[in-house]
Amino acid sequence: MIDERLIGALHLSSGRHDDHPAAAHRAFQTSTVSALLDGAYEGDVTFAELAGAGNLGLGTLNGCDGEMIAIDGRFLHADVTGRVEEVPPEARTPFAVLTDFEPRHRFELEGGGDFDALCAEVDRRVGHPEIVHALRIDGRFERVHCRSVPKQSKPYRPLAEVLGEQSVFDFEAIDGTLLGFRFPDLGLGVGVAGYHLHFISDDRSRGGHVLDCRAGAEPLRAQVDDLADLYVETPPGVAIGGKVDQSAVESLERER
Repeated sequence: MIDERLIGALHLSSGRHDDHPAAAHRAFQTSTVSALLDGAYEGDVTFAELAGAGNLGLGTLNGCDGEMIAIDGRFLHADVTGRVEEVPPEARTPFAVLTDFEPRHRFELEGGGDFDALCAEVDRRVGHPEIVHALRIDGRFERVHCRSVPKQSKPYRPLAEVLGEQSVFDFEAIDGTLLGFRFPDLGLGVGVAGYHLHFISDDRSRGGHVLDCRAGAEPLRAQVDDLADLYVETPPGVAIGGKVDQSAVESLERER
């Protein structure tokens, strides 16, 4: 059952908008995870158009090309080797989630914890699993285990097939940031239930989709924002609702 508070916070629109004004404590999302699962990789929104939608977030590029990291108002692209470059304004995205990040919670996470331990501690400190949260965790990591996917060509295959070709790599003894979102189980295929995080190094040269990690010995600095509203803009032909294969959605966060 979907929490009534979340239904009240979910706003849907169809087609493209020319303006995506940022606002504190809300998220803007273009398309849905279930559409990506079905192979909807053709982007209909440029990063120039997304520039006003928020300063922190994640997603991918046209053709499901690698991993997009939005941090401090910059859009960055991690390719299949984990190498990072700036995203040009004219590039398009088939899926992105952004927020104008203004954290309500700030705390330290004990050093040495793995991915599950870090997430469990955020759960304990923040609570409210019924709403969307944006988070940013900065510090030294002993290891960050990441992936990225190669750009696809038409006819597009389902994402489950594409992830069979994902590139997996590790960053060791690195300073950087985990960032992304914690979604409740919407039951609509809108987002990935639980944590969806990307990594970017402090020098903005390396990054990817986080599969696992281990913090260094020093505490990490965590910031979390409670997002009261989620605005989802769907491109033509993408619908929300119907039966969703939750195991397929959960597979997005696992290594193949």
